[in-house]
Amino acid sequence: MASRALAVWQNRQVVSLLVSRDLKVKYQKSFLGYAWSLLEPLAMAGVYYFVFGVVLNTDRGTPGGPDWPGGFALFLLSGLLPWLWFSSALGESPKALLSHSKLITTMQVPREIFPIASVTTKFVDYLATWPVLLAFVFFLGGETSLFGVFVWLPLALVVQLMFTLGITFLLCSINILVRDVERVVRILNRVLFYASAIIYPANMVLGIEGIPDWFKVLYELNPLMGIFQMHHTVWFPHGAPSTLALSSALVGAVLMFVVGYTTFRRLETSVLKEL
Repeated sequence: MASRALAVWQNRQVVSLLVSRDLKVKYQKSFLGYAWSLLEPLAMAGVYYFVFGVVLNTDRGTPGGPDWPGGFALFLLSGLLPWLWFSSALGESPKALLSHSKLITTMQVPREIFPIASVTTKFVDYLATWPVLLAFVFFLGGETSLFGVFVWLPLALVVQLMFTLGITFLLCSINILVRDVERVVRILNRVLFYASAIIYPANMVLGIEGIPDWFKVLYELNPLMGIFQMHHTVWFPHGAPSTLALSSALVGAVLMFVVGYTTFRRLETSVLKEL
């Protein structure tokens, strides 16, 4: 694995070129261009704020209370933006190899660079949305701390990156052999969105007395829940993940990466025959 990692590093310029090309293609012939990276999450945040914040009054469960600096609007956006990174990477994962079949069969480069480039492109898209988040922080009076900026934020990004790479390695190789993966991903994307406490505080579920304890444990074993709680905690320290949720996020990300990459390597020969 070390030799493959070295080979990927030596070809990092290829990854950079693929990311740059994908971003150019994305905004090609678009009148608003980069502005779409800001408008899309803003539109989604507006819809979810109306449904969950106004109609369903979800802000009553905002960590620290509804009057905490930033309120439910900042809570919503701080989870929604990193979710869009994961969701778009997950949606593209089945095509991470398929869409580069000609390059893969003609270029002498490690095949890993294609799923890595796919995830990196979505990560750059996520970084491009940070001006929106910072604008909300400024106008809503959001606050953070040194611990939030230097511990929770980098930890959330690294764990999410590892989990996303793992699931991309897994799905892009399996999809070459079994094309049903794309349909499964569409369902998975929607289920994980509502199961990962992105647009509502996790304590609203964990605090319901009618839900059995085993279901609450199962709910916290979802690695994504812990990851998005870490993103929220950057701005809402009262919403820090529990020991179980944090452990599930850390262990789950490592396991997903190991399983995904191992599957990717084992299927590599079969995948090349199919491309």
